[in-house]
Amino acid sequence: MPVLVASDLDRTLIYSSAALALTMPDARAPRLLCVEVHESRPLSFMTETAAQLLTDLGDAAVFVPTTTRTRKQYQRINLPGPPPKYAICANGGHLLVDGVSDRDWHTQVTSRLAEQCAPLAEVQDHLMATASPAWVRKHRVAEDLFAYLVVERELLPEEWVKELAVWAENRGWTVSLQGRKVYAVPKPLTKSAAVHEVARRAGADLTLAAGDSLLDADLLLAADKGWRPGHGELADADWTAPAISALPERGVLAGERILREFLKATRTEATR
Repeated sequence: MPVLVASDLDRTLIYSSAALALTMPDARAPRLLCVEVHESRPLSFMTETAAQLLTDLGDAAVFVPTTTRTRKQYQRINLPGPPPKYAICANGGHLLVDGVSDRDWHTQVTSRLAEQCAPLAEVQDHLMATASPAWVRKHRVAEDLFAYLVVERELLPEEWVKELAVWAENRGWTVSLQGRKVYAVPKPLTKSAAVHEVARRAGADLTLAAGDSLLDADLLLAADKGWRPGHGELADADWTAPAISALPERGVLAGERILREFLKATRTEATR
């Protein structure tokens, strides 16, 4: 039975230049591989060692990139290794099979959202009415499924985020602060539901997962074994669970460590 590895991407396996956390002397810094270019500029990186580990993992397991990114944002990424057959985008709203969104899955998701939570338009209106132009740089809607703001993090009022979280909770939505982005996401829109569907299709007997944000908590809880890095919302909240390992590494070296753990667990399973 194959092992399924479902991993968040940003600040878990790949890192912007601002998130690398290279605290060692320059001469000892790891060699980096650019895996995303946007508007002719390098945007996301992993270490060259991590790139080799991911290539090895792609040969040993069913690797499933599992991201809150839209399909367009995901398709900018050029990961090393064999192209994944499955990928999960828009926090579970789109299940890609050989790069194409599965229409039946998307229909199921949108029906569930319509039944279980407040409409996106209501959330958009609230964000527009309460977020200040003094610290909001962009208002965005992702795939007609959820909304997010790009903010000036140092100017963002902590109280506003807390109040938004309470408001959203009462309407079946959740709020997550990741770097310079504030996400408002419907609670039924989950990575874990899409991962369960991929596991069913792939016939996977063991699921491994990794992630750094509150939007990854359900993914980690749904896995047989998971890892979180030493940075991010989950680390800040000291979040843990019985099958989850909290790693000390931060930044791009955490991505390397996570891939080592994935590969080790996959190879251990293969010897059983």
